[in-house]
Amino acid sequence: QVQLAESGGGLVQPGGSLRLSCAASGVKFSINTMAWYRQAPGKDRELVASYTTGIRIDYADSVKGRFTISRDGLKNTVHLQMNSLKPEDTAVYYCKARHASMERWGKGTLVTVSS
Repeated sequence: QVQLAESGGGLVQPGGSLRLSCAASGVKFSINTMAWYRQAPGKDRELVASYTTGIRIDYADSVKGRFTISRDGLKNTVHLQMNSLKPEDTAVYYCKARHASMERWGKGTLVTVSS
C-alpha cells in the first residue's frame, strides 16, 4: 500500500521561506508524477506545483518565481521550496502521487504565513 508523508509545515512571517517534503513508502518503482496541492479555509483545493519525471514541471501562476518543486526519483520524494511567502499562501499543503491507475494523497501539512 503506497503511503505519503508530508513534513516541513509551520508558522512563518511574510517574506520568509519554508521547505516542504513528501516521501512515498510501500512502492518499488519510480512514481511518474508527484505534486503539491493546497487548500485554504473556505476554498477549493488547488494545484501548486507538479513534477512528472522526464516530462514537465508545472506551477500555479500565483507561485511562479517564488516556489520551486524538486524530485528525487530514486527515493520517490518531492520537495517544495517556498520563498517570499505571503499571507495568501496560508493553507494546508497536500502531497499527491500518481502512477498509471494509482493515485494517493498525503494527510497534509499546515503552512501559516502571518506576522
